[in-house]
Amino acid sequence: MSEHRKKLAILLWAATAERPQLCATPFVHAAAAAAFDCEVEIHFAGPTVRLLVAGVADALRPWPGVDTSIYQMMRQATNLGVELRACAMAMGALVGTDEALIPEYAGTAAASAFVARALDPGWATLVY
Repeated sequence: MSEHRKKLAILLWAATAERPQLCATPFVHAAAAAAFDCEVEIHFAGPTVRLLVAGVADALRPWPGVDTSIYQMMRQATNLGVELRACAMAMGALVGTDEALIPEYAGTAAASAFVARALDPGWATLVY
């Protein structure tokens, strides 16, 4: 791996709680990148912010017969240093003020933050 590009920003857009089969891969890729000593951020956009609500991802399995929950995959990634960031507008619209968030949630990031990562040659980006 090139020494000048060791940062990865992942945008979750289609990997929603309603489509758990799309949720495993981004967290597996994030954990793999972090294991390669990459700085990794996952940006949650639109309805993907629901995965940050306590209990939602823990109830999801990517496929029938898989024991590992999406939340366990998220925790594996964050245990390796991956940061979970969310769109403030989506959080305000789709997450109730009375809903608890997972402890691994690192705070909001504007849409412009992901765009800035995409435009920065020091960052690679993936969209799911």
